[in-house]
Amino acid sequence: QVQLVESGGGLVQAGGSLRLSCAASGRTFSNYGMGWFRQAPGKEREFVAAISRSGANTLHADSVKGRFTISRDNAKNTVYLQMNSLKPEDTTVYYCAAALLELGYSSADYTYWGQGTQVTVSS
Repeated sequence: QVQLVESGGGLVQAGGSLRLSCAASGRTFSNYGMGWFRQAPGKEREFVAAISRSGANTLHADSVKGRFTISRDNAKNTVYLQMNSLKPEDTTVYYCAAALLELGYSSADYTYWGQGTQVTVSS
């Protein structure tokens, strides 16, 4: 089992920045590819970004490319999502997830999920 706990969400004005963190415990963190997803009420979970086990390779959705950056610190068992130039349409709940697969972009690729953290961007 891998337990994931997100933090760092909140309210920010459009154009602002937030950094989400996801702390992992349980199994060896560096054995897992990590991802960030987001889901608005009534909508499907949307891929945001993924990172390989070592952190050397990343993948970002087109909707966030150039604005969001995923990274990880295996010594701290933590994955991050740096979000810059935030827009009102980025408002939703953000989830981190862990997978044995690297750089998966489907929610079905991920086995373990955090509880989510709310991000609200005001216009």
